[in-house]
Amino acid sequence: MVVAGVLLVLMNALMKRIAGDLPPPQAQCLRYLFGLLAMAPLLLAHGRATLRTAHPAGQLWRGAVHAAALTLFFLALPHVQLAEMTAILFTSPIFVLLGAALVLGERVSAARWAAAAVGLAGVGVVLWPHLGGGAGAWTLVMLASTPLFAASVLITKALTRHDSPNAIVAWQNLTITLFSVPLALWVWRAPTGAEWALLAVCGVLGTAAHWAMTRSLQLADISAMQPLRFLDLVWSSLLGIALFGDVPTAHALIGGAVIVASTVWIARHEARSRGSPPG
Repeated sequence: MVVAGVLLVLMNALMKRIAGDLPPPQAQCLRYLFGLLAMAPLLLAHGRATLRTAHPAGQLWRGAVHAAALTLFFLALPHVQLAEMTAILFTSPIFVLLGAALVLGERVSAARWAAAAVGLAGVGVVLWPHLGGGAGAWTLVMLASTPLFAASVLITKALTRHDSPNAIVAWQNLTITLFSVPLALWVWRAPTGAEWALLAVCGVLGTAAHWAMTRSLQLADISAMQPLRFLDLVWSSLLGIALFGDVPTAHALIGGAVIVASTVWIARHEARSRGSPPG
């Protein structure tokens, strides 16, 4: 899950740059088309086995829900500040925790709720100085995407009980590409050479990220993984330093320390719990 977070943060930074110039629905479609092409070696080596699924209807539903979330997200992306975008996306793990308890029947321990709450508080510390500007209706559009992203994660967790990560990610790339084609063609313009290259990189990063995330959901309870998503804010800060020379503020350092502390604590707590004898 940590690896997935690093890759997704890097991909989103590149996609934000692309979506500022290329129509967002087109950028979304091409990103997933390149993601599908990134899986070509697996498809060529194993053929239909890569797409073998016990629940094709579940794969289609997951693709439709994720495509809807992405459409809202990419439409709002050029209009919402990076700090506000981060704050909004960090509401998704809370929806996932609720869904894990209510839909999947997982026992969400008090420790997991506490780690999520502390991590979210750390996010608030980091973002508080930046949330005054507002982005009007576009903020609400992006906020509407977060429960849909959470629903996609919950469907993915259910699919991991029967399907491999390769199949789930391949179906994701295929279905989202197909669902995105109509809007992409409606607003199509010819990408530049640099945009083609960045979209290809995003396709590879996104596919690798979603494979890592799917594998983590296969190995562990979904509610145990969600506090780790708060580390994405740390990766965003480090990426800002490396690429843009953005020096973290005192709020960022304090909030980042809170996030890391909550994540390390829940990881150690889960490890001790797995190692404890029954009863």
